[in-house]
Amino acid sequence: MPNRINDKIRGVKEVRLVGDNVEQGIYSYQEAMRIADEQELDLVEISASANPPVCRILDYQKYLYQQKKRQKEQKANSAKVVIKEIRFGPQTDEHDYSFKLKHAIEFLKEGSKVKAYVFFKGRSILFKEQGELLLARFCQDLEEYGKPDRVPTLEGKRMIVNLSPKK
Repeated sequence: MPNRINDKIRGVKEVRLVGDNVEQGIYSYQEAMRIADEQELDLVEISASANPPVCRILDYQKYLYQQKKRQKEQKANSAKVVIKEIRFGPQTDEHDYSFKLKHAIEFLKEGSKVKAYVFFKGRSILFKEQGELLLARFCQDLEEYGKPDRVPTLEGKRMIVNLSPKK
């Protein structure tokens, strides 16, 4: 909810003024508005729930601009987690394995997480041990680039392992 400013602050007789360019204390609403007008600034309600409401005298447009700028910086600094998936079959041959391993190394180097899974189709679920060995080998080969979040787990027809990049 945006702050109320100037004549939008209604139904109050007194306000508590805070800020750098004003003598702090409790003033009547009219007196606070007069002080704001003298400084050619806005009276901005900071805390409406307080008794009396807390107000500050400042340039409201500049204040909004600084808030947007701060939010934009926070958004830029927050890390976005990207998860790349790599799919294996239980009988993945050597060439396919090395090709997918090379891609996983690239993904981990760029800072993405890698979700590797062995997909069991039909009766291939009988080869669970092969899938487990494949993912264990995959984790071992990627040891210097990333670490597994947990041991490979079987979820339905997939055996999944997640790898996080090393910093």
